[in-house]
Amino acid sequence: MPEQASSHIKTLVLGSGCFWGAEKRYEALPGVIDAESGYADGRGFKASYKAITAPSRRFDPNNYAEVVRVTYNASRLSTASLLKAYFESHDPTQKNRQGNDIGTQYRSIILYTDKAQKEQAISLTEQYQALLTKAGYGQIQTELKPLAAFVRAEEYHQNYLVKNPNGYCPDHSTGVTFIDIAEQQVNNDALLTGKHVVVIDAPYCPYCDKFKQQVVNDYQGSIPLHYRRASQLQGLSIMSATWATPTILFLENGKEVAGFQGYMNRKEFYQALGAFKLGDSDAFKTAFEQGTDRPFCKQYDLFKKTGDGVFVDKLSGQALFDTKDRFNSGTGWLSFKHPVADSVTYHEDNSHGMQRVEIRSSSSGIHLGHVFAKEGPGGSDRYCINATVLEFKSRQDYQASHASSD
Repeated sequence: MPEQASSHIKTLVLGSGCFWGAEKRYEALPGVIDAESGYADGRGFKASYKAITAPSRRFDPNNYAEVVRVTYNASRLSTASLLKAYFESHDPTQKNRQGNDIGTQYRSIILYTDKAQKEQAISLTEQYQALLTKAGYGQIQTELKPLAAFVRAEEYHQNYLVKNPNGYCPDHSTGVTFIDIAEQQVNNDALLTGKHVVVIDAPYCPYCDKFKQQVVNDYQGSIPLHYRRASQLQGLSIMSATWATPTILFLENGKEVAGFQGYMNRKEFYQALGAFKLGDSDAFKTAFEQGTDRPFCKQYDLFKKTGDGVFVDKLSGQALFDTKDRFNSGTGWLSFKHPVADSVTYHEDNSHGMQRVEIRSSSSGIHLGHVFAKEGPGGSDRYCINATVLEFKSRQDYQASHASSD
């Protein structure tokens, strides 16, 4: 290092419970160069995952802690900002545990490498204690020590969430942040009436991002979908544990009807939504058991009277068929010359001794009906569609909803 020059590259070792989710959260912070899972602050034996999780070590004060060694550029990410993210990401008032993870290896600990980090940690601990006390929490149990040694964890622990893409992130945060508590509150009055879907998420949760991008990015269903932190469920009756993100909750009049912990793929989400919205109905059997509406059913008769507009997927809200392409086939089922572009998928169906082409919604995967070649006007195809799995939107309402979403 040249004289009269200083390095902005610093290292801070942080323990906040299980290191899997913590490692990923630190890596997402701008200015972090590397985040590495490992063990520190133990003595008397060789550190390994098997050793520190042995039953005999559960309450051993000499046990190693699960930690993350964070290497960061202090000119881009200040030590204060890193420590604020650390405190906000777990519950520092719990001693030797985080949620259901119990043992000395899960203790909250800060291991500093320079005096400035120590002073910053002391100052922020005092500030955060005041905020926690105001929110009704107890005393901070976080230990503060100089770093003596760091032992890198086994390779399968490094980038664990990347290697296991369909799970959940442990989120034991209190919800208390360094901003004013009043700014954290949300109004849940709208969720006390009717049916709603609530997704509990957290910052830097890759499973949450994946769920948003791959499952509900195109959701336009009639049941509103909301995002909340675990600390923002005031006034709601929730039965499920809320420490894992994502957690998907189905609420009716503010009370949980069903809850699912961890990442749900598209098929799983829409099956759960179907059970929530449709119940044990003919529509559910048609959508998920490849059932068929009775000809001239009640829903078919209602849809015969609709004006200009669009038929949408009853679960996802995605447009499927346009009334401009509808015709009366006389069969007792809704019939269309073709679907909205890219809205359906085609599948071979050899059930009931027949060879047919099944139609499913590309957004939710629900069964819609079948397509019959050259049975429509002028030799066009006839898309024979079950009415009970559709909803109708007038042209004006459909265009207005798309304009507002844009």
